[in-house]
Amino acid sequence: MITINPDQIRKILVRGVNWIGDAVLTTPALSAIRKEFPGATIHLLAKRPVAVLLGKDPGIDSIMVYDIHGRHQGPLGRIKLVEEIKHESFDMAILLQNAFEAALISFLSAIPIRCGYDTDGRGSLLNLPVPCTKETLGLHQVYYYLNLVRSISSREYKSEPLLRITGEEEAWAEELLNRSGCIGRPVIGINPGSTYGSAKRWPAERFASLSDVLIREHNATVIIFGGPGEKELGIKIARLMKEAPLDLSGETSIRELMALIRRCDLFITNDSGPMHIAAAFKVPIVAIFGPTDHKTTSPFGDGHIILRKDVHCSPCLLRECPADHECMESITAEEVIDAAERQIKGKKDEREWEGSLSS
Repeated sequence: MITINPDQIRKILVRGVNWIGDAVLTTPALSAIRKEFPGATIHLLAKRPVAVLLGKDPGIDSIMVYDIHGRHQGPLGRIKLVEEIKHESFDMAILLQNAFEAALISFLSAIPIRCGYDTDGRGSLLNLPVPCTKETLGLHQVYYYLNLVRSISSREYKSEPLLRITGEEEAWAEELLNRSGCIGRPVIGINPGSTYGSAKRWPAERFASLSDVLIREHNATVIIFGGPGEKELGIKIARLMKEAPLDLSGETSIRELMALIRRCDLFITNDSGPMHIAAAFKVPIVAIFGPTDHKTTSPFGDGHIILRKDVHCSPCLLRECPADHECMESITAEEVIDAAERQIKGKKDEREWEGSLSS
């Protein structure tokens, strides 16, 4: 084990995580690294979607895109990546990603100080290994990543995820919503997909009936969100609906998705990356959980509603359900509608309170 003098660290490589939702939950750790090493430049190594998501993060000076499907593909591509990292002469690597490969690349790149969790048999490649205990694995992921930074610091840091969008991105979202006739109407986002697998998805038919109720009862604009591979799911839900939603599934970039979610008054979602984006922007959430562990991946912050059932096999963490999908099937549309109504009422009460303060 080695000791660190933060004043002597001038250049840090942070290996980012691979999933959008996980990346949101690492933002407090990125902020903590910035504060712990104020004199260092911080460079994020991440795959393109995460690089785009965190492109405006104030804790990052530059981003190295891990182009796994391009110039860094295959063994020769990994060698090229190692050479690129070596060329930068980093003083320290902090590995937020747990994979063996992350430790191997930092080791082969001859980075003098290598810090990360001692998972996946990579402890020998790290000279600042951090024990990953059962208690650590049980932490909410925000604290899991922060714990890594706290292992090399005696200070406490804020744990609130934070995302940034630009004024141009905000204006783009505003203009799109205005063109779509959303002026003066509550904007409710639904996120029926999940890139992890179908086991995390609440039935499309129930998203459709839920959305119809919200449009009829609250004069809401319902936006269907989804990634590039979820366009068909969005189309299916829109066809099942009696009312007309604004279906943007598969139509937005990551930055556009962020700007639109920020404008939502309510977000109803499976456990997913967009759920964590909404939480970072403090949008009230109704989150539907099935096979995943709500204790570690729930939307961070106060006021969110989590719907789940205590079934014998949950959380199983499987991508596809090998049985009857009871954990999701047993959550009714009525239960989600009730939760949405409570969030809408809370939003209205908040607005009335703010109005009374300003009058």
